[in-house]
Order: sequence, then C-alpha cells, then structure tokens
Amino acid sequence: MADSPAPSRWRAIGSRWLGLGLAVVISIVTLGLGIAGQLTLYISPESIWFACAGAVVVLAGAVWSCALPLGTETDHGHDHGEMDAADPDVPATSRRRSLGVAGAVTGGVVASGVVIAALVLPPASLSVELAMSRSDAGGALFAGADTPTLGVADTTAFGIGEWSSVFATASRPESYDGSTVTLTGFVTPSQDADAVNLTRMVITHCVIDAQPAAVPVSVDAAEYGTGQWIEVTGTVKAAEDGSLRVIPTSVTEIDEPGDPYEY
Repeated sequence: MADSPAPSRWRAIGSRWLGLGLAVVISIVTLGLGIAGQLTLYISPESIWFACAGAVVVLAGAVWSCALPLGTETDHGHDHGEMDAADPDVPATSRRRSLGVAGAVTGGVVASGVVIAALVLPPASLSVELAMSRSDAGGALFAGADTPTLGVADTTAFGIGEWSSVFATASRPESYDGSTVTLTGFVTPSQDADAVNLTRMVITHCVIDAQPAAVPVSVDAAEYGTGQWIEVTGTVKAAEDGSLRVIPTSVTEIDEPGDPYEY
C-alpha cells in the first residue's frame, strides 16, 4: 500500500532538517561566534578562517539545495523487492528501511540536541574543574623540551605553556634563575601550602585536544580562590633541589580574558 501524503511529507521535512537544517544552524552559529570574536573559545585562531569559510560554503550550498522540491532527497525509486532470507514473507528492503529510520531518528535527536544547546547556552571557556581533572596529563603534553633549545629563546615572550615545559624538564634550572616573568592564568591548588599553581589551558587545534599547563607561584593559597584569574609579575627562582617556581613582586586579580587559552 502506498504511503499516505502526510507521513511522506513529514519524512521529507525530517530528512531536510537532518541533511540541511542542522548544517545551516551550525554554520550560522559558527559565523556568529566568528563575528563576535568568540570562536577562539572553541578553536585556535589559525583555524578560524577555515571554519568561517566552510560555514559560508555550507550556507551557499543550502541556498542552492532549497531549489529542490521537498521529498527529492528521499525518493530513490529503486526498491527491488528483495526477500529477507530469515523471513521470505518480508521484503529485505522493508527491514533495512526500518533500521534506517530508527538510526536516523536517534541520530537526529542527538544532533538536534547539540545544535539547540549551541543556540541556548552562552559561549563559555573550559572549566577549572576540567583543567584540574586533566592536570596529570600535563606532563606528557609538555615533556621532551630540550634545555639548550629553550635556553637560547627569549624567555620574556614565554607563556605558561613554555614555562611549564621549562619547569618540568630543565636540566640546568640555575640558568633560568632570576628570569623576569609576567604571566596570566587562573589559580588551581598546589601541593605546597605556600604556593598555588598558575594554570592555563593550551590547545593545538580545538578544545578537544586542550591540556592544562601550570607553574607554581609562591603566594598564600588562602588569598586566592580556585578559578580566580590573576596576573603575576615576578622572577623565577631555582631552589637547592633544582625545582623552579615564580616569586611574585605583584599579583593582580583580573577578569577572565576574552581569549582564555594559549596555543
């Protein structure tokens, strides 16, 4: 029996939403974040042009696709009436169609939820809790830095990511003793009672690969709450055991910067 017009129309609308509507909404969100300067909350600055260009291409394709009659995308016209080996009375295409509909509905619900969340929830940086949960992975990310290579660099341009690598791997820590720093990050707890960790999330391409970098700063941990953004000016001090930390000359509480990551 032929499908009734109403169900067929609703299937066509659903297919167009999955194939076109979600892509359009994501493209508009991407361009909106790019124009507002908030796309760096999700991807590195070097990737912004690619993401925005891709969004423009998708929107152009969507305009062209709207010229197709509704239902064209679901009208394949090649049901060959194969019989299912397990049940000769039920066409194989009917079983495949049922599984396809179930998969499409499930995927559509999940994808729609993600898109609606992107529209409703305000843009936000990665949480302090995530940084603390990934803190054990920070060493692997920044391991392997060679002291002679880092030693010839202009350390005044180092961020928390570079200094974290130096603190973790320097074989001649005394060569960094007295280096001046001005660093911005958020506070996370340190194992030392007389220090906190100044932390920043470092991303390579997007927030999926984000890892925390941290350097110890000698301040009273009770003065600053976890997650508080601060700007620290001071010098690097090498202890007798070879460990490094920042001795601050000034600590200023600040708001979260517009671009909270390092790259």
